[in-house]
Amino acid sequence: MSAALEPGRTVRVSVPASSANLGPGFDTVGLALGIRDEYAVRVTSTPGLVVELRGEGVELLPDDEAHLVARAMREALEVLGVGWLEELARRDLGLQLSCHNVVPMSAGLGSSATAVVAGLGLGFALASRGPLTDTELALVNTHAGVWEGHPDNSSASVYGGLTVSWMPASRVVRTAHLVVHPEIEPVVLVPRGDRLSTTTARAVLPGHVPHADAVQQAGRAALLVHALTTDPTLLWDATCDWLHQEQRRTAYPASMAAVDTLRAQGHAAVVSGAGPSVLALVRRDIAEVVAAEVRGWGRAWKVVRPGIALHGLIST
Repeated sequence: MSAALEPGRTVRVSVPASSANLGPGFDTVGLALGIRDEYAVRVTSTPGLVVELRGEGVELLPDDEAHLVARAMREALEVLGVGWLEELARRDLGLQLSCHNVVPMSAGLGSSATAVVAGLGLGFALASRGPLTDTELALVNTHAGVWEGHPDNSSASVYGGLTVSWMPASRVVRTAHLVVHPEIEPVVLVPRGDRLSTTTARAVLPGHVPHADAVQQAGRAALLVHALTTDPTLLWDATCDWLHQEQRRTAYPASMAAVDTLRAQGHAAVVSGAGPSVLALVRRDIAEVVAAEVRGWGRAWKVVRPGIALHGLIST
């Protein structure tokens, strides 16, 4: 595979954002959204790594080996036996990484998973001679899920659409790729000011949950899959949660207030991932009504109708 690395070789990937949990599918269910980050890596004849940044959050991101995409790309190349910058330098080779970020960061839309999937995808694709194969996508899915510690966001970014993922062992990821009912449209509310790291959001979760809550959650998680794929009329009931949203209310009170308001109006609203963005899963014919309702609240929220990304990681 390493023979594919020669000066001028360029690989590009496109990776969608995602919303995780969708209420009761904590750490297991993900939905790919039609907001995509774009990345490219080019092999150069100058040893070292050059990182070019543009778009969302560039002022916050490192422009060296510490960049998350670069770190994930390194993992893929080392797994394949190609090695990283030191090994490439011995062959008088270097890398130029270009990042165009569109997915909002620390907003509960899977920005870190998107970056990890992108880096792994770049690495695996760079060392091969064509687009990523199903086997290579499965490798990306496994490494990204293990890297993140929970494969909900990353699997949706790898495969697109609706995914249900599980880890039968500590370094094994399995994913079922499902088709969302055509009447369902996501409406995303992104706060214009507040941001919240996943680490902070997870820190407030209790170590144990009551047995009755676990039973409720299991039933609604099963119903969630049925509602998303077969019967959208059940979405309001299917998006009820007992394990993580109420426990995080103090971490994102504005988000929970938005969820409460929309659910009181009969809309299936949830916190997107670790927040603070909010996701409403609604029928296509009322999506604009919901969006207009939120715009009427003032400028605190940016309303996005991204659609569902039917394709996940794309390499060229």
